[in-house]
Amino acid sequence: MTATIAIAEDEADLRDAVVEYLSQHGFRVLSARDAASFRALTQDEPISVAVLDISMPGEDGLSLARWLLEQGAPGIIFASAHGAEIDRVVGLELGADDYLVKPYDLRELLARVRSVLRRLDAPAPPWATADAAI
Repeated sequence: MTATIAIAEDEADLRDAVVEYLSQHGFRVLSARDAASFRALTQDEPISVAVLDISMPGEDGLSLARWLLEQGAPGIIFASAHGAEIDRVVGLELGADDYLVKPYDLRELLARVRSVLRRLDAPAPPWATADAAI
């Protein structure tokens, strides 16, 4: 069974690019534009890794990550434009497994997703390479 990755990202173009790229690499991908949609989408759906933007309309990604941790969290990767050291440290101290600063290369996101899955011992699709950047 392949890993399911859930994305919470309010930027539609970026969200679509991430969904397409991870899907092309064998993952099942769910996507939401905000925290409320993410909660509804993943309510009855087990996920392996959550990729969360921090600044979204309504509830932010930090509080969504807290909720995921209370639920017995999957792997969590923050992908945010907030790239200051304090932002990265807060995200990681909160319980995230990784933190990417936008703009990022889709290959790097894929590598980080696979890294989190290895640590969680969840199944990942076979290795493949492709050029893509955001």
